[in-house]
Amino acid sequence: MDYIWSPWRFRYVSEAPGDKGCFLCAAVAAGEARDREHRVLYRGRKNFVLLNIFPYTNGHTMIAPYAHVSDFAALDAETAGEMTALAQKVQAALEASYHPEGYNIGMNLGRCAGAGLADHLHLHVLPRWTGDASFMTAIGETRVLPESLDETYEKLLPSFRK
Repeated sequence: MDYIWSPWRFRYVSEAPGDKGCFLCAAVAAGEARDREHRVLYRGRKNFVLLNIFPYTNGHTMIAPYAHVSDFAALDAETAGEMTALAQKVQAALEASYHPEGYNIGMNLGRCAGAGLADHLHLHVLPRWTGDASFMTAIGETRVLPESLDETYEKLLPSFRK
């Protein structure tokens, strides 16, 4: 018999539901000393880079502005420009560490568009491989990730400390 382990999800599924606030603002407020805890890989002038703690694939990364804003059109040019530059930096880091066959880069703006956190926009960068969304996702509503979040963090962190 095969087992699929995802021990990092236990804290999430065992907590009481409800409004837990904005996890992106919490990561910003926690400060650099707690970046590892919040899986923050990099802090820029206007945006920061962090791992998605419920990834679709290993290496699923997000870029978010420090400002709690939901409207992409309302971002100032400097914030939007840095977000794009960081997406390129993330893609280069993922390429160096994972060598994926492709990428999904994008935003879900608004709850009806699939945003799990609709009030604080963020840009997803996902490395992709042929067959990475196997039958487990479609039939079992389960994703199989062969690497822990701690391993992903350690693998990508050097690319942002240069």
